[in-house]
Amino acid sequence: MSLNPFDLSGRVALVTGANTGLGQGVAAALAAAGADIVAVGRTPPVETQSAVEALGRGFHAISADLSSMEPIGKIVAQSVERFGGIDILVNNAGIIRRNDALDFTEDDWDAVMNVNLKTTFFLTQAVGRRMLEQGRGGKVINIASLLSFQGGIRVASYTASKSGIGGVTKLLANEWAAKGINVNAIAPGYFVTNNTEALRSDEDRSRDILARIPAGRWGSPEDLGGAAVFLASRASDYVHGTVLAVDGGWLGR
Repeated sequence: MSLNPFDLSGRVALVTGANTGLGQGVAAALAAAGADIVAVGRTPPVETQSAVEALGRGFHAISADLSSMEPIGKIVAQSVERFGGIDILVNNAGIIRRNDALDFTEDDWDAVMNVNLKTTFFLTQAVGRRMLEQGRGGKVINIASLLSFQGGIRVASYTASKSGIGGVTKLLANEWAAKGINVNAIAPGYFVTNNTEALRSDEDRSRDILARIPAGRWGSPEDLGGAAVFLASRASDYVHGTVLAVDGGWLGR
């Protein structure tokens, strides 16, 4: 075993929503630490694959629409077939819908909750079962949000789903810690991703957001990598049920 507690050599990481943005940044960081990557998403993760393979790590892409539970069995089976097991799960895939609470639709509620919370839970359940079968424990990293702590504006279902992710992270930690599976979450602040494009293009909102971030800038996907490697590695073996904010100081303001 490596003396470096952050070394992920020989580990297999399954990352959802790995084709762009935060998922891509996390996948690249885990690969740089030594992990092979299974990337799950709706579109081909061409850039992610190039980044991972340039680091000399194995890579396998699985095309899947996580708006339903249907692909879960396929995801686990293909991951095991390709690499022999799953050691790390990063639940990054997520969507957002914006509207005033008075006008929010059932369709927009259900779409977000299905991807962000329901499928996330049941994919974690399936991977957790596999980790227990393997007998070597595992690491689960959920991607939460500042809205796991705060209410937000005009994103009712997103706030509900990310608040739920915070709770489910703690619930699974309570049940699985003694089984050797660490379940934690990362709560990104305001990052440059597809989900924040509307905010960044709104001059007034963007200015107000930047004024509140002590670091004085939006986060980049690479900023999430260190936290992901920590929570995926032996360095976090006694960390269970935490929601780690990576937010440029937003919550401390």
